[in-house]
Amino acid sequence: MLRWFREDTGMPVLARDAAVSTATGHRFLHEGIDVLAAQAPELHQVLQAGRAADWSNVVTLDGTLIATDRCRTKNPHTGHDLWYSGKHHVHGGNAQIVGDPDGHPVAVSDVQPGSSHDLAAARATGILGALHAAAALLGLPTLADKGYDGAGIGVHTPAKGDHLAPSTATRNRLLPRLRAEGKRSIALPKTR
Repeated sequence: MLRWFREDTGMPVLARDAAVSTATGHRFLHEGIDVLAAQAPELHQVLQAGRAADWSNVVTLDGTLIATDRCRTKNPHTGHDLWYSGKHHVHGGNAQIVGDPDGHPVAVSDVQPGSSHDLAAARATGILGALHAAAALLGLPTLADKGYDGAGIGVHTPAKGDHLAPSTATRNRLLPRLRAEGKRSIALPKTR
């Protein structure tokens, strides 16, 4: 299982090396993932531990599309494919990732259909509730991009619009710089 995560080794190779069939290899892999998932702390616990560890600043929230070729579900109201992302022009799932101030992912949401907007996906997975509580109770605000505009208390996003006041324009330039280290939390899961 570790080789699958760390080295992106294909299942046929892993199954051959373990002297089991590919189907058994998949079953073993998913049993191992289930054991790991059962040990993962809740986001509330992670944020409390971060506060106790003196996270000096904020956490980041961002969404990413995990491409896939096997998910197809029609929206009963529109007839469009729920798993097709019009923004990226591929099929996939929208995963929300919360990163610590050093850019390490500390939580990954359940996957939502690729057609979901980042804010809708964050709301559907319950991540926003934990981030609102962290801002209000722990003093840990969240930095996010413009896709999370209107996310609520403690989620700071750049202001939209042209011809902004100088103070607002400065804030808009500052927020991405503060988020830069945290953006690494998106790259790490996608490159391992």
